[in-house]
Amino acid sequence: MARNDALLRLHKTLLVRRTELRKRLGVELSDLSRGKQPSGDAADVAFESSGEEIATQLAELEAKELAQVERALRRLKQGTYGKCEACSAKIPVARLNALPYSTLCIACQREMEADGGWGSARGDFDWTRISDHRDPMAEREVNIADLEIDLSK
Repeated sequence: MARNDALLRLHKTLLVRRTELRKRLGVELSDLSRGKQPSGDAADVAFESSGEEIATQLAELEAKELAQVERALRRLKQGTYGKCEACSAKIPVARLNALPYSTLCIACQREMEADGGWGSARGDFDWTRISDHRDPMAEREVNIADLEIDLSK
């Protein structure tokens, strides 16, 4: 029963976080869409554009978090919230309190991070879906002239 109470508290936490993220994203996106006209000298313009870039990156991160929160809420409705997607073990409540939209237990998360993702660890990723060739390991001829190198960095 204690786990169910904890899951109810987490549900409320997820709802509050979703509302907060939606509100923040709405404000940030409306600010970005207004698009100020650059004013001042080149340094001012560069400073303003870097600020807009940071705001865009922050909005992107918040959008990703919002998607994770909404996914966690769907899993709650489906009855699969709190179960590891990899091994089906119960995710400890302490982990869910720290990261309410977690989908993996700590052991599976560590394994995934150590192996660079599930596809490389399990060998079940279909590389042909992203390859132009039938054999993803086939050698391709590369013409150096076709490569662009940005030397300005």
